[in-house]
Amino acid sequence: MRLFRLGPLLFALSFLPRLTLSAQQPAQTEPDQITIHVTVTTRSGEPVEGLTKDDFTLTDNKHPQTINDLRAFTGATTGIVIVLDAVNIPYTEVSFARQQLEHFFSTNAHLPQPTTFGVLQDSGLKMQPRFTTDGEVLRSALDQYAIGLREIPRSAGLYGDAERLDISFNTFRQLVGELPEQGLKRVIWISPGWPLLSGPGVDLNPSQRGPAFTNVVAITTELRRKQIVVDDVNPVGATEDVGRTNFYETLLRAPRSPNDVALGQLGLQVLATQSGGLVLNGSNDVSSLLEHAIAQTKSGYELTFTVAPGERQNEYHELQLKVRRPGLVVHTTAGYYARPVFPPLSPAAPAPSGH
Repeated sequence: MRLFRLGPLLFALSFLPRLTLSAQQPAQTEPDQITIHVTVTTRSGEPVEGLTKDDFTLTDNKHPQTINDLRAFTGATTGIVIVLDAVNIPYTEVSFARQQLEHFFSTNAHLPQPTTFGVLQDSGLKMQPRFTTDGEVLRSALDQYAIGLREIPRSAGLYGDAERLDISFNTFRQLVGELPEQGLKRVIWISPGWPLLSGPGVDLNPSQRGPAFTNVVAITTELRRKQIVVDDVNPVGATEDVGRTNFYETLLRAPRSPNDVALGQLGLQVLATQSGGLVLNGSNDVSSLLEHAIAQTKSGYELTFTVAPGERQNEYHELQLKVRRPGLVVHTTAGYYARPVFPPLSPAAPAPSGH
């Protein structure tokens, strides 16, 4: 059994500490070329192998770009981080979601990828300190986690929603900062999503827009640089209101400046989609949804292209990657910020080492 060190992660986050970032760094220099991770599937979700760069077309802000290299990643090791979100799952559903996660570990005695997990509660995120491919080890560890009553009731209204968004996003942001620079990673967040805090009657004042935009730039850039794909597995399933479930789709256009940023663009489903990951709704079979998400790591591609020069700091470039073969679906990074400016997420963690 191979184990990979992640380092202990226990975060106790106060109300809106990092959403009010002010200090910035000089613009970080992007290389002349950047590489993005790509997954291609059939419409039923099965990964597609054997593609070449001639099968793809790429545009950057609608301008055609030459694909310099395409490298297949069949069978590559991907670190899987599963988070059970007891902050945002309705309390009546938490026990069921936990049972489903336990079932997933029990029925996967040998996991296809090195995996670890954590449980997010109001007091913070408690993570298992190592990756392992032994499902029984993770199942036994899950038995040791007690999920208590919430300190922030869902009935607390907008204030409670703001607290839950703060805990959720800042925990995610720090987790991304703690993950190692090297290697593919997939973060699977079991949650109906974080409060989007967007829509009629919800607006940001000028002093809030700058920090919110900085956070979008920071998390978007670090997910791409660290090769992290995010999936959202909704444990509530088909019983949730469809309009509420799909509202995140109205927020998928990345902000170009602080003037058009919305807090909902820091939402879990938005980040998952922007990273090239999956938003899995419509079923509460969490165990099967986890298997579906992890199956995306069976194969993939690294695509390299020349970066278009940015004319200003934090200039957004929308990417559109298409495959010429009909009936296939492409999942990849939605875009990037040229000349990004933001504070560091956290000190970099060392790369995982086997023992």
